[in-house]
Amino acid sequence: MIIGIREEDKSIFERRVAITPDVVKELVSQGFKVIVEPSSHRIFPDSEFEKAGAELKKDLSEAKVIFGVKEIPKEKLMPEKTYVFFSHTIKGQSYNMPMLKKILELKDTLIDYEKITDDKGRRLIFFGKFAGFAGAIDALYLLGQKLKSEGESNIFESVKRAYDYPSLKDAKEEISKLKNKIENGELPKSLKPFIIGFAGYGNVSKGAQEILDLLGPKEITPEELLNGKYEKEGIYKVVFKEEHMVEPKEDGYEFELYDYYNNPEKYRGVFSRYLPYLNLLVNAIYWEERYPRIVTKDDMKKLWKEGNKKLKIIADISCDIEGAVEFTFECGEPDKPSLVYEPLKDSYHLGVEGDGPAVLMVDILPSELPKEASEYFSHVLREFIPDIVKADYSVSFEELNLPAPIKRAVIAHGGELTPDYKYIENYLKNS
Repeated sequence: MIIGIREEDKSIFERRVAITPDVVKELVSQGFKVIVEPSSHRIFPDSEFEKAGAELKKDLSEAKVIFGVKEIPKEKLMPEKTYVFFSHTIKGQSYNMPMLKKILELKDTLIDYEKITDDKGRRLIFFGKFAGFAGAIDALYLLGQKLKSEGESNIFESVKRAYDYPSLKDAKEEISKLKNKIENGELPKSLKPFIIGFAGYGNVSKGAQEILDLLGPKEITPEELLNGKYEKEGIYKVVFKEEHMVEPKEDGYEFELYDYYNNPEKYRGVFSRYLPYLNLLVNAIYWEERYPRIVTKDDMKKLWKEGNKKLKIIADISCDIEGAVEFTFECGEPDKPSLVYEPLKDSYHLGVEGDGPAVLMVDILPSELPKEASEYFSHVLREFIPDIVKADYSVSFEELNLPAPIKRAVIAHGGELTPDYKYIENYLKNS
């Protein structure tokens, strides 16, 4: 019945918390003891946790279950604990294999929020929409700075980075003001028509669309985009689904969603057909190595050789290194959010200046809206907390009594990878 809440230490910009003070108060009233690691940069001050009935303590060893948000440095892991956080290990991410090895050595149990799903595999706990919110805000900020660096004064210069706003509400109010300016014909010349593409249609995409819809775009289909069914002075958005991004390699076959997910090697990427028309692309898809990329270095090189330099910003919200966007070469912090890929030189550098698109590459985007993101996440998580904490982790995995959505998310139990995650052993061996 003892819960630990750790201080986030992956980045100084990581100000979120998995369990907010109001939920801590509920847990204390239910008989749980809550120990909170003090933090000088968490969005909720230590005093709010104390008022909620938590004990502030640097040492969390008394806690049976420890909740966090991001990865935990391997040297801070303790033996025979249950940890709940986003581990970023399920794709065999090489940079987190040392941490996972340590978890196994210490006979810990690891529950990953990303894999808490319903019977249909749909995620139940996520920050996705907030990644979309922050990603879209940052994309407009980068657009303003990119155009400015090219000598074009523009209306988007007023947009700040998401973490510079006191709240999401303030950011939305600022961006909403741009709609009237666009309607008054104040779009920069190089953005006429201004076409925004969204790769993906899930929660991340919906969050990004909610922000960019404040500009007043008219939605058109991918087919209308290719056929030029739009005015040359307007602002438009296009949402791309899997069927627009890939096609079967063999003639005579039609796209099938479930076949694509099960047999992606039978498909090839065709997203390049849309790139010549886009000014801003938001990448919000889930991607693994077995899937085709949506944007490649060759795609960009072809456009730039043809003199088509319309694509100013790629907001790679998914931020997989050399993933769906091949030239997302690294992940950045909110204060250094972008790189520029120069296709003709096949090189990149940080910032917005240069002969190529600027790529948003922040992998902790929800941390830029820490208060709202933490409150949303914590309120969804709270119904699962009692079952997670009360479970007896000393029994075998088969006997472990957890609700099905939580049990699906147990990556490791007592120092062993669970059956659904045995495949990660191959990545551990090669790390």
